[in-house]
Amino acid sequence: MKIMISGSMAFAKEMVETKAKLEKLGHEVGLPFETEIHLEKPDFVDSLSENLQYCIDKNVLRKSFDFIASADAVVVLNHPRKGINGYIGTSTLMEIAIAYYFKKKIFLMFPIPHFEDVRWAHEITIMQPKIINGDLKLVK
Repeated sequence: MKIMISGSMAFAKEMVETKAKLEKLGHEVGLPFETEIHLEKPDFVDSLSENLQYCIDKNVLRKSFDFIASADAVVVLNHPRKGINGYIGTSTLMEIAIAYYFKKKIFLMFPIPHFEDVRWAHEITIMQPKIINGDLKLVK
């Protein structure tokens, strides 16, 4: 299966590790376009003005959306971040929505918070992703 990994770029290292594991399971896997810069500069994810200009210049969102359109599935890394278990940021929420629109399979690594705790969990729940609790063998 052709898979795109999605998630906060704070998880860039985990994305590379997950890619290798999914490839060992026989999948073709792509990473977000900007993964390499985040591996080189881990604080880049929080340097908003520099990150914003980079994303505009490199057309990062469109490239991610195009990749989703060509993939069979999206695996979302939603590790704890910013005090939220199952964290999903705004760009990841958009990528999940694009995957849902194109009728792609959506896998979340971990459960999300209740929608009364974080508003975006309502939309994620509506899209009915498969929660795999870290077990990549469930990606099929």
